[in-house]
Amino acid sequence: MKKHARPLPDVPPDFPRPLLHALHLLTRDGALNADARRKLKQIEHLLTLLTPAVTDVLQRFADPQFVDAGAGKAYLGLMLAQKWLRGVDKGRLFAVESRADLAARAETIARDAGLERVTFVPTTIEAAPLPERLHLVCALHACDTATDDALALAIRRGADYVAVVPCCQAEVARLLAAQGPGDPIRTEAVAPLYRHAWHRREFGAHLTNVIRALTLEAHGYQVTVTELAGWEHSLKNELILGRRVHRENRPARARLDELLAAFGVRPALVRLLDASVETAAASSTSEGTLEHPESP
Repeated sequence: MKKHARPLPDVPPDFPRPLLHALHLLTRDGALNADARRKLKQIEHLLTLLTPAVTDVLQRFADPQFVDAGAGKAYLGLMLAQKWLRGVDKGRLFAVESRADLAARAETIARDAGLERVTFVPTTIEAAPLPERLHLVCALHACDTATDDALALAIRRGADYVAVVPCCQAEVARLLAAQGPGDPIRTEAVAPLYRHAWHRREFGAHLTNVIRALTLEAHGYQVTVTELAGWEHSLKNELILGRRVHRENRPARARLDELLAAFGVRPALVRLLDASVETAAASSTSEGTLEHPESP
C-alpha cells in the first residue's frame, strides 16, 4: 500500500515537499530538524510580511522585478517565486549570490522545480547586472555590509519596496573602536556605551540599523522596524521594511546628518550612497563641458 506523506504542522501547505527536500529543509524521511524548523519559520513570517508589497507590485506593474540580494542557498528567493511567480505570465526574480557554487546549485533546484521566472546572478550585489527599474529588493541575513549593498541597490534603483533582515554587523563596532580622544563620541557621558567589546558590538549593531532606517527615510521611504519571528527561531531577528512614498525626506536627512556627526561614523551604506552622488555629479559635469576649438 502506498504511504501518503503526513502533514507537518510547521510546514505551510503551499511549501511543496519536493522543493523543501531539494533545499535540504526536510530530512530523507520527510521530517524537520530543529535548524530547518527555525529557517522555515523565518521564511514563512517574512513572506507573510511581504504579501502586501508583492501583491501591490504584481497588480500595478506589467512586469515587476524582484531581487533576492545575497541569496545564499536561495531559500527566500525560491519560496517567493514558488508562492507568487509560478504559473503567472509576468514578473522575474533575480537571485544575486557571489559564491558561484551556491548559485549553480540553487539554479539547478529552480530548474528542477519548474521555477522559470528565477534568474541567478553569480556575482556581488554591487556588480550585478540587473534591470534599471526594480520593484522589490529583499535580503535575508546578508552578512555585515552585504545588507548595505542591498539597501543601496534599492535606493539607487528607486525600488518601490525594500525588506532586509540584517545578520552579523561588525563594521560600526570597528569604527567606534578606532576612534581617538578627539572624536565626537568620546565624552565621559557616552563612552561607557561602547567601552567594552561586547557592548561595542551590540551598540554598534543597533546604531547600524538606526542609520539604515534613517537613510531609507531620507530617501523617501516610509519605514517600519519590527521583529521578524520569535527569538526562539533566530537571534538575528530585526526586520527593516521600507515603502517608497516620496522622492526625498529633508527632515529625515537632517536627522541622519545630525546622528552621523554626533557619533563620528560613516558606515558602508552612507559611503555607498555618497559615492553614487559623486559619480552622478562627475557625469553631469562631464556631459555639460563643451570642447572649444583653439582660437586662430
